[in-house]
Amino acid sequence: MFEQMSQNAPLEGIRVVDQTQALAGPYCTMVLGDLGADVIKIERPGVGDNSRQWAPPYIGDQGCYYLAINRNKRGIALDIGAGAGREFLHKLVKDADVFLSNLMTSASLQRYGIDYETLRAMNPGLVYVSISGYGRTGPRAGQPGYDLVSQAESGTFALTGEVDGTPMRFPTPIADMTCGLFTVIGILAALRSRERSGVGQFIDMSLQEGQMTWLANLAGEYFAEGVDPPRRGNRHPQVVPYEAVQASDGDWFILGVASDNVWRAFCRHVARDELAADPRFITNAERIANYAALLPILRKIIRARPCDQWLDELRAAGVPCGRINSVAEALGDPHVIERGMIIELEHPALGIVKSLATPVHLSDSPLVYRRHPPRLGEHSDEVAAELGYSPAALAELRAAGILA
Repeated sequence: MFEQMSQNAPLEGIRVVDQTQALAGPYCTMVLGDLGADVIKIERPGVGDNSRQWAPPYIGDQGCYYLAINRNKRGIALDIGAGAGREFLHKLVKDADVFLSNLMTSASLQRYGIDYETLRAMNPGLVYVSISGYGRTGPRAGQPGYDLVSQAESGTFALTGEVDGTPMRFPTPIADMTCGLFTVIGILAALRSRERSGVGQFIDMSLQEGQMTWLANLAGEYFAEGVDPPRRGNRHPQVVPYEAVQASDGDWFILGVASDNVWRAFCRHVARDELAADPRFITNAERIANYAALLPILRKIIRARPCDQWLDELRAAGVPCGRINSVAEALGDPHVIERGMIIELEHPALGIVKSLATPVHLSDSPLVYRRHPPRLGEHSDEVAAELGYSPAALAELRAAGILA
């Protein structure tokens, strides 16, 4: 249901002007909105955010993709290509704390009068965020960038999939979402810095760089050995056994033996203490070296019992494990529901719209989910009135197609 703003929401009083579309920027600003910021989303009249067209599926006439990443925002439809539209945007920015854009080139930002230098002159305290495929510097600055391209170029695409299969994309837009989350971190850091200095700064975000952070330990492996890590499927490169296994009933679950102590606990539970004492398997390093010998033994053990029995017994024995859920099973998990991970908001045209919560639990300043994803131009009049536009001036903007 529609909720009022908490009086101590973490970002209450912070205004964010969001001139981004698709996913990385909108995902970032949704999180900022969940934290209490007043997010004003700018879209093109008659067209809107690209993600509105990324459908089916729909709920009513709204694409589910758009609905999933645009709650807690006010939406205006504004043509910033027109002089009066740029003037409207400049009025918004003069009193804003954060401005985001994902226009591809510096030249396009300058053409619309929303480049950093122009907006900083109007508002020295502004935190200005640029989101692009490759950043604003370097040989590829200005080239178009997309989530799937970033997955490919970052090295993660080549590492995903079965050992002998083809390279595989991650099933969700992980590069966009990662860039969006790092952008939240950058904005919070810049706002904290502004408290000390009184001035804002420029934040240069890249889809490619955000996606490369997922290499993490694999990059460390390469730096240490100078050898390209191979595709390993479900096998972990540094921990054994730590992978998907199949029970007697055909169901799959994850067995997470992340230390030698847990390995010994597992062996005790399955009455195979000799495995824990076997020189080939006694330490994690030995289990990695002798993985080919251990795997068929492990598979035979696991295939002796059904999945649910394994999960109950292994958890009781202190061995980490978890069922490989379908999406429906994950979203229906009573623990997930009890923790408030499913958000329901009343939409004026669609009824109840569900989305995933931002998984941040603050004891004294909890997140508040108060606004449904806006319809195109839903808050144009409201925002224009706040900026001091008279009814006559607003009518002129509408007649000219600058505001919708």
